[in-house]
Amino acid sequence: MDRTFRMLAFWTGIFAVLFYTGDMVEAAFLSLAQTAFFLTIGFLKLSERMYVYIFFSYLTVFMIGFTYYSSFILVPSFGGH
Repeated sequence: MDRTFRMLAFWTGIFAVLFYTGDMVEAAFLSLAQTAFFLTIGFLKLSERMYVYIFFSYLTVFMIGFTYYSSFILVPSFGGH
């Protein structure tokens, strides 16, 4: 399970680079923070159960944050016009 978190760190790192090259700096920093979190967790050598608890906690926080953002912050528009 520790390798799974390192794989998640790899992909969030890729997203951070892609966001940065696309001038989406805020999203790049958010992905970079997730990369650091996943990389740190990946090298802790925790038990399998603890890794699952951390992952489910991460998914819960993500869904709450995404729902809040899409409901209250996001302004629907097409192409920025």
